[in-house]
Amino acid sequence: MKRLPKKHINTLKEVYKKTAIRRYVQLTIGLLLISISFNLFLLPNNIVAGGLTGLSIIVNHYFNFEPVYFLYITSVILLFISYFALGQEVTFYSLFSSLLLPIFIILTKNINLYIRFSSNDILLITLFIGCLLGFGIGLVLKAGFTSGGTDIINKIISKYIKISVNTSMLIVDGLIVFIGSLVFGINNAMYTIIIIYLVSLITDKVLLGISDSKAFYIVTSKKTEVKSYIIKTLNHSVTIFNAEGGYSNQEQNILLCVIPTKEYFKLKIGIKNIDSKAFFVTTDAYEVYGGE
Repeated sequence: MKRLPKKHINTLKEVYKKTAIRRYVQLTIGLLLISISFNLFLLPNNIVAGGLTGLSIIVNHYFNFEPVYFLYITSVILLFISYFALGQEVTFYSLFSSLLLPIFIILTKNINLYIRFSSNDILLITLFIGCLLGFGIGLVLKAGFTSGGTDIINKIISKYIKISVNTSMLIVDGLIVFIGSLVFGINNAMYTIIIIYLVSLITDKVLLGISDSKAFYIVTSKKTEVKSYIIKTLNHSVTIFNAEGGYSNQEQNILLCVIPTKEYFKLKIGIKNIDSKAFFVTTDAYEVYGGE
């Protein structure tokens, strides 16, 4: 991987400096939510949702070893390995989560004395875990940090075995969940799969936001009519840029238009009415900035 030019590194440092307070607040809230979900739902119900927290539940079950001690010991070991295997910068962004999460777990250890949930409705608990955990992890990642723990293992495996971090994460967390299914039963593993899916879904929503706009990429032989419909009827702007057909090698225009989601249907039907042979692609536009 190529290093960024020095001026780009300085720009990133300036951005991080300006948003430092907000980022550390997000990190704190995120870790607090993760620790609450651990003490309130995961540990009492022996749900192994991957990561070091999942391993700590398994170790606690077999050896009655306090999860927070397991997290501290393994986190310090992994940070030490990370410093030599991944470098100072990567280790720095794992440092806070690795050391603060056990502290928050200690602080929220007795939360179930104040907030009580019936363990009979395990599906409801599963859904709540996924949302709470996903929101917490999303805030940590949005703040520019990592959740530490197995994230370090994933990056080390990715670096030295030459596989993607996502593949490494699938292997490591999959192995932990598999061990959890052997210890606590297949039912727990099935609920864990639901949790992992929800966590990934909620994390993406926290990182990217909920899209309230759609971006249309339109290829049509009736460029003028479609442009007029967008500008005069829908009152939105449109950008036209030149392209070349990969198969036909013919020059053609692509119209780019970003509209509110609530007007998606109007533009879609309008395009089809003007040119039934038009080709268009619609994507979520999570952030729209600038323009008039």
